[in-house]
Amino acid sequence: MPIDRDEALRYEFPKGEGGWSRDDAILYHLGVGAGVPATDPGELEYTYEKNLKVLPSFSTVANVGTLPNLLAVPGMDFNVALMLHGEEEIELHQPLPPEAKLASETRIAEVYDKGKAALLILEVNTVDAEGSPLFTNRMSLFLRGEGGFGGPPSPKARNHAPEREPDGIVESKTLPQQALLYRLNGDKNPLHCDPDFAKLAGFDTPIIHGLCSYGIACKAVVDDALGGDVTQVARYSARFAGIGFPGETFVTRYWRENGSILIECHAKERDAIVISNAAIQLRS
Repeated sequence: MPIDRDEALRYEFPKGEGGWSRDDAILYHLGVGAGVPATDPGELEYTYEKNLKVLPSFSTVANVGTLPNLLAVPGMDFNVALMLHGEEEIELHQPLPPEAKLASETRIAEVYDKGKAALLILEVNTVDAEGSPLFTNRMSLFLRGEGGFGGPPSPKARNHAPEREPDGIVESKTLPQQALLYRLNGDKNPLHCDPDFAKLAGFDTPIIHGLCSYGIACKAVVDDALGGDVTQVARYSARFAGIGFPGETFVTRYWRENGSILIECHAKERDAIVISNAAIQLRS
């Protein structure tokens, strides 16, 4: 059956409750490459509970309660095997604390018609224990083969990198076991650990999670352009333009533009793009 956009937009997901501890935040930071050098004061702020700060991108793995079952949504009949995570955006209403109790509400914000595919925007709004807005996650899911249902066209891509030399370049060497470490944050997809499964998906070896690459690029820019000040980040969005492999060196380039920092990230060894159309919007 084709997608029924109006029915999907009306659906109300169950509310969620969750939270995280300092250890959860530290594990995430280690999963995106924090702790090198291990005794560096700036790195210890990510890996030691004494003066712990939290990267904005941690909100993508924060426990916000039960994950939504998209197949249970009326009007959303699609093949999960053909779904791709295309983009991710986080909006920080306040800096993330080292630990928190949360409540969340999920909704389908939009379903765009791209002709040969549908583009679903899933939005999760999260508040803290006092009910104050904490962060909003927006996930763009590309549903191949599900277009042509008569929905609105998707917006044009934004956050294009300028045609000039970057204002900064950061190299982040990933570990051979980077994906094994990152998957402990909750994404247990065997694509990131099982060589046989990876081959079935068309890869010679397991790949790094897209959201791990997202976090690596975020940390690179926060540390190099913002002096490690995580509180300056108001919004961070990116497109998953390619894949990375454990052990590769990620090269993050950034440009300062009108209160934002535009970002691209490549795998150095293959000169292959991993993250594109990315931007950090600074808090005013």
